[in-house]
Amino acid sequence: MATLSIRNLHKSFQQGKQTREVLHNISLEIADNEFVSIVGTSGCGKSTLLSIAAGLEDYDSGVVAVDGNTITGAGIDRGVVFQSYTLLPWLTVRQNIEFALKAAHYSRAECRKIADEHIELVQLTPFADAWPSELSGGMKQRVAIARALSYRPKILLMDEPFGALDAMTRHQMQELLTRIWEQHRLTVMFVTHDIEEAVYLSDRIVVMGPGTIQTTFDVPLPRPRHEDMMVSNAFLLLQRQVLHSIRGGQPRPAASPLRGV
Repeated sequence: MATLSIRNLHKSFQQGKQTREVLHNISLEIADNEFVSIVGTSGCGKSTLLSIAAGLEDYDSGVVAVDGNTITGAGIDRGVVFQSYTLLPWLTVRQNIEFALKAAHYSRAECRKIADEHIELVQLTPFADAWPSELSGGMKQRVAIARALSYRPKILLMDEPFGALDAMTRHQMQELLTRIWEQHRLTVMFVTHDIEEAVYLSDRIVVMGPGTIQTTFDVPLPRPRHEDMMVSNAFLLLQRQVLHSIRGGQPRPAASPLRGV
């Protein structure tokens, strides 16, 4: 059974007297432990789709379910990380994570233990008692990831989480996320504009056109992923295929996809 199942999803917004459909008959299955990136042009509905999966936005018709259970709102079975860090500025790093755990009804002792484990996971132990204002952008996003993972969600939903970071920090965060995912194996739905990022991180890439799923690409690159892979023939070929699809062309056959890895 797929961890996240979206079937025949329709979503529209009211604009004055007109109704604009932003998602049309979307069907998508994301399996247990699968890393799936959603790419496409701005305004195609990527973030709306993720928000619906998170239970933060309603929809007109269709089915959205986790392990066969229909989503009726936000829940601790799904962790969410946005581009903005959404940390509480009056709480320290540890307290921000403990705040989420208290909401999930963990005891005080469990909150401290789990918070410290996840601070270590994202390599921020020396900054456990720091305030968000004392952290860099990349460090704030590490805290946001640690917080989202701390209550053991089945699914991690990420909407352009590294979009506001500089190139160097962004790549460091990609490596961190890849390492965490490969160690802990959870289901990830990842929205991004960066095709290179999608290829590097994903098992599968879903290309959206305006309000629809246009095509999908399997990513047959071996794991663990490493930086040298980004200049391999297989990586660059898939990157070109995804870009061609986003620009409106049909995906070309993946000739010898593993060649040059």
